[in-house]
Amino acid sequence: MALHLSWAFVFGILGNVVSFLISLAPLPTFIRVCKKKSTEGFQSIPYVVSLFSAMLWIYYAFVKPGAFLLITINSFGCVVETVYIAVYIAYAPKQARMSTLRILLLLNFGGFCSILLLSHFLAKGSNRVQLLGWICVAFATSVFLAPLSIMRQVIRTKSVEFMPFYLSFLLTLSAIMWLFYGIFLKDMYIAIPNVLGFVFGLLQMILYAIYRNYKTVIEEIKLPEHNIDVTKLGTVMNSEIQEMSSEPEVHDHKTTGMSCMLQNEHDQREKTLEFPNPNQLLGKCEA
Repeated sequence: MALHLSWAFVFGILGNVVSFLISLAPLPTFIRVCKKKSTEGFQSIPYVVSLFSAMLWIYYAFVKPGAFLLITINSFGCVVETVYIAVYIAYAPKQARMSTLRILLLLNFGGFCSILLLSHFLAKGSNRVQLLGWICVAFATSVFLAPLSIMRQVIRTKSVEFMPFYLSFLLTLSAIMWLFYGIFLKDMYIAIPNVLGFVFGLLQMILYAIYRNYKTVIEEIKLPEHNIDVTKLGTVMNSEIQEMSSEPEVHDHKTTGMSCMLQNEHDQREKTLEFPNPNQLLGKCEA
């Protein structure tokens, strides 16, 4: 029993360290939001749900004996997610700001208070732990299911632009640490959602390995082809205009007409060869 508790402590500490790094992953995004004073179309729902999940795990850890390491990381998570949401509300458009405030009021305040009251008055002792455990499993699973939209975007666009490898790796590593923490603590409510987290993290890394070079190949093929064609068109135009300018002045009206025709043809060719917007080519995804 003591050996199990010691291993649970080791994996709990490791889980805290990895989860700490994951919590700081969106920091560059919010620094950019502060600098540009715009949310640039980002959504607040993932941060609101993460805050709610952290609040639930803290409540569960207070009810469940021996789960102190859940309190430490989820307390930090609550602080970080609150800061992210505050920055989002400060710079989001009015409609997005009001939507975020409504979700916060309904989910994080109304939902959490309802769970707190129901679990306190309707469940006692071990029944309260079980009730809170299954609620935490449900919301932790919803957090792990969030990257499904990113995975679908990667498959559709064949680009890993919106799925950094280091983040997928950290999520997988975090799931492994908390999975073993739950196993050694003999707490299935901690272990179950992290099985799903490990599977999705592994799938993300596999997708990254498959599509990591796809965008580079597109750029290497398309861009030089465009530059070469434009250069050829410019060379042809210069030579044709020089030949025409060397003709006698008697044919000046013909020269002018031919120059206009060639210029129109040149403009049409350049318009045809315009390189498409990368967002249209690869798709766009909002975070």
